[in-house]
Amino acid sequence: QVQLVETGGGLVQAGDSLRLSCAASGRAFTAYVMGWFRQVPGKEREFVASITWTGGRTNYADFVKGRVTISRDNTKNTVYLEMDSLKPEDTAVYYCAATNRLGWPILVSEYGYWGQGTQVTVSS
Repeated sequence: QVQLVETGGGLVQAGDSLRLSCAASGRAFTAYVMGWFRQVPGKEREFVASITWTGGRTNYADFVKGRVTISRDNTKNTVYLEMDSLKPEDTAVYYCAATNRLGWPILVSEYGYWGQGTQVTVSS
């Protein structure tokens, strides 16, 4: 079983930066891909970024490229999502997810483990 706990959300102003953390526990994650998704009410959950535990290969959604950096600390079993130049449209609940699928999983259905989410609100 895998447990994921997100922290770091909050209320910020447009242009600010924010770092989200996802602490993973329960299993070894060397074969896993860790992802970040976000969701606003009434819309589908969407892929933001992912990283492999081994190798640190990253993948980003086009709408965040250049503003978001995903990273991991294997010693702490923690994945981070650093977001810069935040915009009001980045307001959402951000979820951490894990999968042992190979390749570049970007679909919600490809991830089997999810955290409870953390709210990010960007005011204009």
